[in-house]
Amino acid sequence: MDAVTANDLRDYLAAQAVKPQLRFITCGSVDDGKSTLIGRLLYEAKRIFDDQLQALESESRKYGTQGERIDFALLVDGLQSEREQGITIDVAYRFFDTDKRKFIVADTPGHEQYTRNMATGASTADLAVILVDARKGVLTQTRRHSRIVALMGIRQVILAVNKMDLAGFDAGVFSDIVNEYEAFASGLGIDSVRAIPLSALDGDNVVTRSGRTPWYAGGSLLETLETVPLATGDRTRAFRMPVQWVNRPNLDFRGFCGRVAAGTVMAGQQVRILPSGTTTTVREVITPSGEAAAEEGDSITLTLADEVDVSRGDVIAAAGDPPEAADQFEARILWMAEHPLVPGRPYLLKMHCKEATAVVTAIKHRVDVNSGAHLAARTLGLNEIAVANISLDRPVVFEPYAANRTLGGFILIDKLNFETVGAGMVDFALRRSSNIHWQALDVNKGARAALKHQKPRCVWFTGLSGAGKSTIANLLEKRLCADGRHTYILDGDNVRHGLNRDLGFTEADRVENIRRVAEVAKLMVDAGLIVLVSFISPFRAERRMARNLFAEGEFLEVFVHAPLEVCERRDTKGLYAKARRGDLKNFTGIDSDYEPPEAAEVTVNTAEMAVEECVAALMERLD
Repeated sequence: MDAVTANDLRDYLAAQAVKPQLRFITCGSVDDGKSTLIGRLLYEAKRIFDDQLQALESESRKYGTQGERIDFALLVDGLQSEREQGITIDVAYRFFDTDKRKFIVADTPGHEQYTRNMATGASTADLAVILVDARKGVLTQTRRHSRIVALMGIRQVILAVNKMDLAGFDAGVFSDIVNEYEAFASGLGIDSVRAIPLSALDGDNVVTRSGRTPWYAGGSLLETLETVPLATGDRTRAFRMPVQWVNRPNLDFRGFCGRVAAGTVMAGQQVRILPSGTTTTVREVITPSGEAAAEEGDSITLTLADEVDVSRGDVIAAAGDPPEAADQFEARILWMAEHPLVPGRPYLLKMHCKEATAVVTAIKHRVDVNSGAHLAARTLGLNEIAVANISLDRPVVFEPYAANRTLGGFILIDKLNFETVGAGMVDFALRRSSNIHWQALDVNKGARAALKHQKPRCVWFTGLSGAGKSTIANLLEKRLCADGRHTYILDGDNVRHGLNRDLGFTEADRVENIRRVAEVAKLMVDAGLIVLVSFISPFRAERRMARNLFAEGEFLEVFVHAPLEVCERRDTKGLYAKARRGDLKNFTGIDSDYEPPEAAEVTVNTAEMAVEECVAALMERLD
């Protein structure tokens, strides 16, 4: 090989820089041959180095499923468990290029339990290659993946009918599968379906056209990937850029870094900072290439003509056509966790660079992945899709996902373990989010508390049934009233006779039960009262949600602790006995978990302390 000169390298890098890029995923049901197809594509396109090929040949003899032949799936399936089981578990990304294009391909899992991994790969893709086994046809997982592909905004699909060699390269089999899939896809909003018959194992129609399909007039998979229309940035769209980082290296420079989500920007352009609404002018656009302007997809730093307040999560947008800010949305949600989504439970929402606390207020319907039917649902399980209303604790700048993936997509995160539990796409803001405003009141919490000569508090008692919560709360209120304090008790049983009489004891109902009581307690504290809340409140997430409603120092969590066997001996209502017999379902401590507080302000052990001792400890803390 001739020596590579500096000019050769410079010309190569320049050519790479101007090549268009396509991001695509492979998906479909398990064992449809996704990893084999990607491995064969890289091999046939001569994008495997010699040392990689040698390693692949060695690993094929150890882990392969093709006898003496190379098992191309091993090129993509890198996890030990993937090789042992012969399946894809995690998303595997591969980069390659041809003379015409650069490609980033995500090989995604086919198993239903790893659908969340598939959704991750689809979130950044422009096109989906959906594989179908010619012997099995369109399966439930094919439909599920296609529905998620459409949900994620992918509008171009290549239907790769694989293993045609095992179907005798029968044109009728291919035609039947294509007709069934196109009929299904027509209702998903997918604009283009290109069908290709192929054999990933033998390489038929992967890189070059196969002589074993003379009835097929289209191009190979690689030819199709090189020629499909690319989604390019629309220069006519209004400018939007979420701020990822405020760059302040010294007193003389303050830049706002981010990636352009839509439109173009240049120096002298008037922009609006959202959600504050402040208007200013771009002083300078700083790009890695040194260009004085930037467009969609560019990572840039902006400096502004005025000293305005801009923070991470704010959006800099065209002044004449800014996006909206809202705190309530209708959204489509894909649930990705083993434990169910429960309306009323607080989650951490991350949308572009903004974080907020989010609560799903209502599940409007669940979507049947096979038929598309709208089904009633109170909770959402793993891999299920639903349309729901979602409420945030602060306004977030957004655009519908169909118009802007960056400003319309979000993830939900469990606040306790920081696991990503859901992915969502905003459809529109709810009208009430802009119609409802806080009414200014002249008499505030401080004035009401001063009138009562006390500091308002929420004392939240939590513990198993029979631990002694209501007994302690009742005696504490008597002591407080004797001292001239203004109080009120919210007791779990009493509240269910009125405010919460419509709720049962499922996990979803328990969450809503606590949410309502916490909001009532907040109003009572605002009225200047010391409110005593006596509820089992078994879940940490809901107790944390209640705590977050109050100002610092206003919420006092009291863990009334007693061993389960002690609580059962005190079973004056006979509830534990019913639960043990199976007559009372979802009873805390028996067939429903109780999560003890991790850092309660006060813990009292009623198996060792008298009620008077517990109350004395609480009075001391309150004083």
